[in-house]
Amino acid sequence: QVQLVESGGGSVQAGGSLRLSCADSGSTFTNNRVGWFRQAPGKEREFVVSIHWDSENTFVPTSVKDRFAISRDNAKNTVYLQMNNLKPVDTAVYYCAVGPRFRGRHSDTSAYVYWGQGTQVTVSS
Repeated sequence: QVQLVESGGGSVQAGGSLRLSCADSGSTFTNNRVGWFRQAPGKEREFVVSIHWDSENTFVPTSVKDRFAISRDNAKNTVYLQMNNLKPVDTAVYYCAVGPRFRGRHSDTSAYVYWGQGTQVTVSS
C-alpha cells in the first residue's frame, strides 16, 4: 500500500521559511514524478513544483522560482519543498503526489495517482 507522509508545515510570519517533506513508505518514487500542490480555502488545488525522481529534472513555475525549490534524498525516499520569503498568499494546505513520469502534464492533478494527506502552511502578515 502506497503511503505518502507530508510534514514540516506550520505557521510563520511573512518573509519566513519552511521546508516541507514528503516521505515514501515504499519505492513509489522510483521511475515516477513527484509533485507538490497546494489548495487554499475556497480555491482549486494548484500546482507548485515537481521533480522527476530518476533524472532530478525539476519544474518550477516562474511565479515561485525565486522562492521555492524542490529536491530529493534518494537514501531517505523523501522529497523536499523548500519555501523561502513566504507570503500570506502562500497560505494553503500543501500536498505531495506521485504519478507516472509520462502521464499527462506535470502541472495537472490528473497526472498523479497517489496523494498525501496534506500539511497546513499558514503565513501571517
